[in-house]
Amino acid sequence: MNYKQTTTSLLLITSLLFACSRPVKEEKKTNTPTSANPVALHVGDEKYWSVDTKESVVAWKGDMQIGANGHTGYVYVSKGELKLENDRLVGGTVEVDMNTIEDNNHGKSNGLINHLKNPDFFDVKNFPTTTIAIAEVASINDETIKITANLTIKGITRPVTFLATLKVKDGIANANGRLIIDRTEWGVRYKSGKFLENLADKTISDSIEFDIKIVAKK
Repeated sequence: MNYKQTTTSLLLITSLLFACSRPVKEEKKTNTPTSANPVALHVGDEKYWSVDTKESVVAWKGDMQIGANGHTGYVYVSKGELKLENDRLVGGTVEVDMNTIEDNNHGKSNGLINHLKNPDFFDVKNFPTTTIAIAEVASINDETIKITANLTIKGITRPVTFLATLKVKDGIANANGRLIIDRTEWGVRYKSGKFLENLADKTISDSIEFDIKIVAKK
């Protein structure tokens, strides 16, 4: 498969498979990851605002480590909620449907997207959702907050911290944040220079960038 069809996205994303013909570097020791519980919504609790799945979206970006051949696209929210107290974010959970992943240029059905869905990356058949559960929120200023959350990709849960903005008006909360992860920490090792040698210009960057837009209503 042409490299340009395999550059990774999001969320994302998540496989332990790689070309056995290449020498493999010794894997760094990491803590054993844990799996997250399924998202359970607090229906009827006025502190929890429902995420509007039509207006919420996660944009993703993945790049080659060498060269400028990157890809961008979107993946969509299937359900979620934000917990607010006195118009301040204190918690919440968002679930993303990995089957909705698409790229900016060619949409939802092409070689790149099919590859992102297979076990080389997110193994969407076995792990159809990605979740982010807010654990802690700290105020930076009137609109900027620092979110600590647990991000689950392919059943692997790890903590992440990122900055976001939150605006609340007329019963609508708009949260926007940018999260950059090292995909290998979630098992996405396809063409990673950390685990495969001699990839040269076929190396894919380990960093994935997510721009998260969440709209929740009271």
